[in-house]
Amino acid sequence: MLKTTLAGLRAHKLRLLLTGLAITLGVGFIAGTFVLTDSMEKGIDKKFAKSAEKVDVAVLPKNSSGPAGPAGSELPAALLDKIRALPGVTEAQGAVRGDAPLVGKDGKVVGDMPTVGLSVPGGRLQRYELDKGRVPAGPNEAVVDTKTAEREGFTVGQPITVLDGKRTPHRFTLVGIADFGIDPDAGYLGAVGFDPATAMRMTGSKAYEEIDVAGGSVDAVAGAVGGSYDVLTGAQLGDRLAKSAGADMKVIRNGLLIFGLVSLVVSALVIYNTFSILIAQRMREMALLRCVGATRRQIFASVLTESAVVGLVGSVTGLIAGLGLGGGALALFNALGAGIPTAAVTLAPRTILVGLLVGVVVTVISALLPARAATRIAPIAALRTDLEPGSGRFRLGWLRTVLTVILGLGGLGLGVLGALVMAKGEAAMFTVALSGGLVFLAVITLMPALVRPLGRLAGAIPARLGGVPGRLAVENARRSPRRTATTTVALTIGVGLMSLFAVVAASGKATTDAQLDKQFPVDYQLATQFSGDDAGEEPVPRALTGVLRNVPQVASVTELRTQETLVGGTEERVGSVTPSSLGTVVKPEFATGSLADLRPGTVAVDESTAKDRGLRDGQTVQVKTRQGNVPLKVIGTFGTDAPVTPFLLTQADFDRYFPGKAPQMIFVNAKEGAAGEGARTAVENAAQPYPTVKVSSSAELREQFSKAIDMVLMIFGGLLGLAIIIALFGIANTLTLSVVERTRESALLRALGITKRQLRRMLSVEAFVMAVMGAFTGVVLGVGFGWAATTAMAASAVFALPWLQVIGFMVLAGLAGMVAAVLPARRAAKASIVESLAHD
Repeated sequence: MLKTTLAGLRAHKLRLLLTGLAITLGVGFIAGTFVLTDSMEKGIDKKFAKSAEKVDVAVLPKNSSGPAGPAGSELPAALLDKIRALPGVTEAQGAVRGDAPLVGKDGKVVGDMPTVGLSVPGGRLQRYELDKGRVPAGPNEAVVDTKTAEREGFTVGQPITVLDGKRTPHRFTLVGIADFGIDPDAGYLGAVGFDPATAMRMTGSKAYEEIDVAGGSVDAVAGAVGGSYDVLTGAQLGDRLAKSAGADMKVIRNGLLIFGLVSLVVSALVIYNTFSILIAQRMREMALLRCVGATRRQIFASVLTESAVVGLVGSVTGLIAGLGLGGGALALFNALGAGIPTAAVTLAPRTILVGLLVGVVVTVISALLPARAATRIAPIAALRTDLEPGSGRFRLGWLRTVLTVILGLGGLGLGVLGALVMAKGEAAMFTVALSGGLVFLAVITLMPALVRPLGRLAGAIPARLGGVPGRLAVENARRSPRRTATTTVALTIGVGLMSLFAVVAASGKATTDAQLDKQFPVDYQLATQFSGDDAGEEPVPRALTGVLRNVPQVASVTELRTQETLVGGTEERVGSVTPSSLGTVVKPEFATGSLADLRPGTVAVDESTAKDRGLRDGQTVQVKTRQGNVPLKVIGTFGTDAPVTPFLLTQADFDRYFPGKAPQMIFVNAKEGAAGEGARTAVENAAQPYPTVKVSSSAELREQFSKAIDMVLMIFGGLLGLAIIIALFGIANTLTLSVVERTRESALLRALGITKRQLRRMLSVEAFVMAVMGAFTGVVLGVGFGWAATTAMAASAVFALPWLQVIGFMVLAGLAGMVAAVLPARRAAKASIVESLAHD
């Protein structure tokens, strides 16, 4: 029986080729994910180890992971002096970290958040690599990270300006370009390095985040510092740093594996369909085996052995493909400037084991039902010449009907619950996701019954325009409901997820636009970098307001002032808006009460805060001020979309209770006809003396959000593209096997006058109809659950349907289906009419 199975594999090797390719792509994606993340981890581990090997002993706050540890986890300066006095210690340096905003060549601070100020010691404990120049050796020297230097055009030897903790500018000579690759904050925000003493002065730090020691022993240092700190060897420090960075790799790996599993599900459908068709085509072969003594168990084992061999071959080639994919992705990321530490591409034993196991198991499980069907073939079937298996009208049956109703109604019910009934947020979105899974299972169950009506719909135009070949193609796509359903469902998964992400992305843009219209109701907004002080953000200099009001192109200037304080014993943010702008420029929409009721001694509260705090109109809240607790009467609630604080006071009250407070943000409206570059230039010139103040417009913010959303959609689209490619292989596979199955039929059509070109067109249209059926189903599901997901996100979410993208998915799926039909169509057209008519 084994010899028969192997002979069958050799005989049907071309038929199984596309099945092997499907599993190759699925395993290749998963193996590539492991290769990519393992190689990244290996490179990062190598870099951390190289950095940490310069340290004999490291002292860190308890349970700290090193750079950018938990806030408040610091080492007192006196501890460094104590360590330096220990016998055997040749050098000890404290690591300093804090904000040190770097000023670019345009006179404005670099980035949306302050660059990181770091201490860069020389000597043996120099842990950062220098790409150019040397380490800073005095109070007037600094180094900058490589990415920032490239982006801002800084070169060694030129002067740079850095702001200290009080935002006072200081001039330094740039003496080096450093690679701060082992520091995650430096890689994200950019960094400026100083000698340790200057770093403390510039950042305002009074303590260290880590102390590195050369010489001495771990025991001696541990005895001197006590049990309140972690004392590690250099190797242990490298392991801890690498482990902390490895957590990020796990997130990346798990995210990519989700898309790999989607590809494997699609592969499983392709494999199931292929083996189902092969078993149906080999009915007489299986029956003959039964006639010559093969048992049902042997037939079952034969089919599973065949699937295991296909899975093994596909998995091995998938591992090879994954090695190339992982290495290619790593090279691509670094070419795009990711700066990932390089190491040899890693194919770990775990990757090999998982790849082989997943590929073989998925293939064998997918072949279980076809194998079971093979055991039911009676020996007498060897004497029959039946019509194409699976042909004819499909009937659901009571079991499938009940299952479809339960899954469909359950899924729809959960979808309505998550989208319309539950409170918006994470729980509602998870409910919608669960409902999507149930509805998709219902569609899989129901799909064979939908093939005929969907085929009629998708084939209406091709049947009308394609003549006889077109009509035959549509009927061919509809005559085997089970087979066509399994083929199209594979495409439904990929197109459905693509449509879902497209809808969510379009809705995200629409929501952003709507929010900006409410929260950015002006031409320009002026704000500073996030500073991390107690107020949450650095205020805008008060003098700037007066300067802006004297700019000829400016029509109005609005100040938003805020203050963190206790309201009813809970930390909250209170604020005020320039009186002339409240109700004209800034227009909070009141749900209860009225803006006209906001007078001294009162406060308005946003709806969300009022609900959380149980506040109602007429109640009194105690607000902590410099004069003590002050009672304020709640006069109404407003929507959270307004660009104001949760507790809104009159400006007179705010100035009385929090005198001298600078504005958190300034809104500027240009005069009519002056909102172009002239007004923008005038506003920027007014803000030029203040390096931390940045000018932005709603158009710029819209563009930033749009680019971010488009980037995410492009990444998801690329990851889901593999599932769509596998589904198209499934269409090609089905057509290839169908061509073999319909050899005599095709020959008869040729004998009746259909040309080779018409035969090729018939098969292309058949593939087109199947692809459109799958894409249409996917689009309907994706759009529906895109709406549900958007609605469940937030009350302010705006649903938007990207019509052009949805239509594009349908058109591209149809064209891709026709491309998948090229080889099967050529094979059918090349067949000899006489030999094909004699085919049995």
